[in-house]
Amino acid sequence: MRYLFVFFISCFCLASPLLAQTNKLIKELEGKRGALQEQISATETLLNTTKQHVGNQLQGLATLNGQIEERKRYILAINDDMDAIERELLNLERQLIHLQNDLKDKKKEYEASVQYLYKNRSIEEKLMFILSANSLEQTYRRLRYVREYATFQRLQGEEIIKKQKQVNRKKAELREVKAAKESLLKERESEKAKLETQEKEKQTLVADLRKKQRGLQKEIAQKRREANQLNARIDRLIADEIEKARKRAEEEARREADARKKSEGDSGKARTSSGKSRKSTPLETYTMSRADRELSGNFAGNRGRLPMPITGPYIITSHYGEYSVEGLRNVKLDNKGIDIQGKPGAHARAVFNGKVAAVFKLNGLFNILVRHGSYISVYCNLSSASVNTGDAVSTKQTLGQVFSDGTDGGRTVLHFQLRREKEKLDPETWLNR
Repeated sequence: MRYLFVFFISCFCLASPLLAQTNKLIKELEGKRGALQEQISATETLLNTTKQHVGNQLQGLATLNGQIEERKRYILAINDDMDAIERELLNLERQLIHLQNDLKDKKKEYEASVQYLYKNRSIEEKLMFILSANSLEQTYRRLRYVREYATFQRLQGEEIIKKQKQVNRKKAELREVKAAKESLLKERESEKAKLETQEKEKQTLVADLRKKQRGLQKEIAQKRREANQLNARIDRLIADEIEKARKRAEEEARREADARKKSEGDSGKARTSSGKSRKSTPLETYTMSRADRELSGNFAGNRGRLPMPITGPYIITSHYGEYSVEGLRNVKLDNKGIDIQGKPGAHARAVFNGKVAAVFKLNGLFNILVRHGSYISVYCNLSSASVNTGDAVSTKQTLGQVFSDGTDGGRTVLHFQLRREKEKLDPETWLNR
C-alpha cells in the first residue's frame, strides 16, 4: 500500500507541468500569429494609402498582389496552428481519461478501507487485536500496523482530493484549448472573407488594365529602360569589386610567400642531391583574401535568417525573376531582385556585416552596394545615403532613406538585390520572413 501511495504522488507531480506546457503552446502560437497579424494590419494601411492616391495602376496591382500573398500566408499559419491545437486536444482528452480512471480506482480503494474500519471501529476491538498478540514483538508490530493504517487512510483521502483537483484542472485546460480552437476558426473565416473581397478587387483592377493596355505600353517601356540602366551600372561596379578582391587575394598570397622565404633563409637556394636547383613554390591562387572568405562563410551560414532590408511594415510587391503582368497580353518583366514597399520615412538597412563597396546616384536617386565577402547586397531607390564608400557597416545598420514618390501618394519602394559575385540570387530565400 505504501508503494502504491508513492506512485500516486509521483503521478500528481508529473501532471502539473502538463498544464503549463499546454498554456505555453497556446501562448507560442498566439505570439507567432500575432506577429503575422501585425504585418497584415500594417500592410492594409499601405494598401489603403495606395487606393486613395494611386496614379499608377500597375503599381496599385503590385501592392494588392503583395497584400493578398501576406493574407494567404497568414491563413496558412492559422491552418498550422489549428492542426497543432487539434493534436493537443487529443492529447489532453487521453490525459483526462487516464486521470478519471485513476480517480475512480482510488475511490474504490478508499471505500474498501472505510468499510474495513467500520467493521473494526470500536476501541475495544483494536485493543483486543493488539493485546491478543503471542509475543511482545508481535504486539509492537500490531500497534504499528494500526497506526500506519490510520495514517494511510488519511493520506488516501487527501490523495483523492488532490486527484480530483487534477481532473478539474485538466477539464479547465481542455476548455481553454477548445476555446482557442473556436477563436481560430472564427479568425480563419474572417480572413478568408477578406481574401475573397481582395480577390474581387484584383479582378476589377485587372479588367481595367486590359482596357488601357495600349496606354500603358510607354510606361512599361520606360520602366524596362530604367531597370536595364540600373542593372548595367550594378554589373560594372560588381565586376570592379571582383577585380579588387582578386588583387587583394594576390597581394595576400605574395606577402605570405615572401614570409615563408624569409623564414627559410638561404636554405631555399641550396642545391638538391642531383645538382639541380629546388623549384620555387607557386603562389596560391585565391580570388578572395582570407578575411573575405571568412565573411562569405558567415554570410552563407545565415541563409534564411537575414533581416528584411527595410524598416517598418512592408509588402513584397514584385518577386525575383521573369513574370507576366496580369491583365496585359504578351507583357513580361524581369526583376533581378525584389521590390519591397514600406511606409513613407522607411529606411534601407544592411542585411549583414560588410563594407560599403559603392554609393552612386542614378536618375536623382542613391544606390548602395555592400560587400559581404563574395556576396554583395544592393539597395536602390534611396532619397538619401547615410554611408560612404569604404565604410564598415553592421547588421541592421541604416544605410539611407527610401524614396517616397509624392506624385504617387508617397509610395515608398526599396529595390533590393543579392549577388554572389556575378551570380544573381533570389533574395527571398535568404531573408527571414
